[in-house]
Amino acid sequence: MAISLSLVALFGLVLFFLLRSRTLGPGAAFTAAGFGFFLASTGAAKPINQLTESLIQAVSQL
Repeated sequence: MAISLSLVALFGLVLFFLLRSRTLGPGAAFTAAGFGFFLASTGAAKPINQLTESLIQAVSQL
């Protein structure tokens, strides 16, 4: 749970800086956030979470 919250904060921070540097427009940021929100409610959420957890465990064991 703590890992997913920190990833949400990280992605939110990246979106914020992309908006601030005008690399990403407000429409694209809204679309990206909406895509993430709706992706989380599909069947793809569980495999994505498992992949993320596996990657974090692999990096921590290096």
